[in-house]
Amino acid sequence: MASTRAASSGIRENGLIPSKRIPTRAASRSALGDIGNKNLSLAAMAKQQDAKKIGSGLPVLSKAGNTRQVKIPKIEIMDTEESVNAMDDTVEMEPESVFPEGVNDIDEQDRENPQLCAEYAPAVYAYLRTVEEGLVIKRDFLKGCSVNGKMRGVLVDWLVEVHTQFKLLQETLYSTVYIIDKFLQVEGLTIRRNTLQLVGVSAMFLASKVEEMYAPEINDFVYITDNAYSADEIRQMELKLLNTLNFNFSRPLPLHFLRRNSKAGDVDVLQHTVAKYLVEVSLLEYDFAHYPPSLIASAALFLSLRILEHNSTLATVWTATLQHYSTYNTKELLPLVCKLSQVILKGKEGKLQAVHTKYMSKKFMKVGELADLRGDVVSKLAKKEFDGL
Repeated sequence: MASTRAASSGIRENGLIPSKRIPTRAASRSALGDIGNKNLSLAAMAKQQDAKKIGSGLPVLSKAGNTRQVKIPKIEIMDTEESVNAMDDTVEMEPESVFPEGVNDIDEQDRENPQLCAEYAPAVYAYLRTVEEGLVIKRDFLKGCSVNGKMRGVLVDWLVEVHTQFKLLQETLYSTVYIIDKFLQVEGLTIRRNTLQLVGVSAMFLASKVEEMYAPEINDFVYITDNAYSADEIRQMELKLLNTLNFNFSRPLPLHFLRRNSKAGDVDVLQHTVAKYLVEVSLLEYDFAHYPPSLIASAALFLSLRILEHNSTLATVWTATLQHYSTYNTKELLPLVCKLSQVILKGKEGKLQAVHTKYMSKKFMKVGELADLRGDVVSKLAKKEFDGL
């Protein structure tokens, strides 16, 4: 309760309306209930089966209403040996992937499961990195705007609370923040303080439609803002967001890369959850908005492993396998790891506590109260003192 009051007071100070708790629904809302194909009658199904049968020819209706037979050309099938030889002449087998020394093939154990598409995984993540490079957030994108980094942090902190109340997917929260940042990068000079919250709820409304199976209704977002904005205003802002982003907001998320990195590092659930906590804490930081999602995910996992693996060092914690699949080495990650450590240390005393409160629950293994997050390792990294680490 205390943390909620603190967050609400911060929202009022920055011109935002504190959220109201969503009432419990008596019954679940139907979704896609009226959409679907009607079952065909038995007679109609029988007609379809008859139409598929191929005898000496297919019946074709002429202009006079009579039917005539159309001959089906015979298909010549090559002998098995001939067909194999023909394939050998035209198809070249792809060479097997060669991994550097000390790097494990993390997809090898999944090749027998066709649902995991292990043979496509490297190409998929290479593509995500390409997309990531094309959808960047500029450094200091709020420079000269009436909205500043502190106000952005208050908005994101409030949206974390809204996201928790609505019980939305993690992807929805990350997509929401990206939509906000990308929009403010383009239209930041036109956005005033009293419309920033409208941008936030409209972005979450839009992200919910993309990520959620059952997205909240627009009236839920009207209610959560205490009727500060109407449903029509949210729709108009949603259209403005779409047009500003050219309907393109499918940027890869830190979670995508974190899952891949966690598999490469063979980490346990606690290490992965701490990394998720660190990534989510970074969402509130204006100085982190311009970093690529893949870099943030790698830095968060690096710090999580170094904190929880007491026998490791900065030189050994990031293995050759992690470096290969993340494409980042220790030297590239350390500057961001140090910045994350600084954020953790100052975060507990700050007013924005939504993420910390969220990760105090059993669902997230109560990593928010983990003593190691404020231990000697984090303190030294925050001061960039690498001796003994």
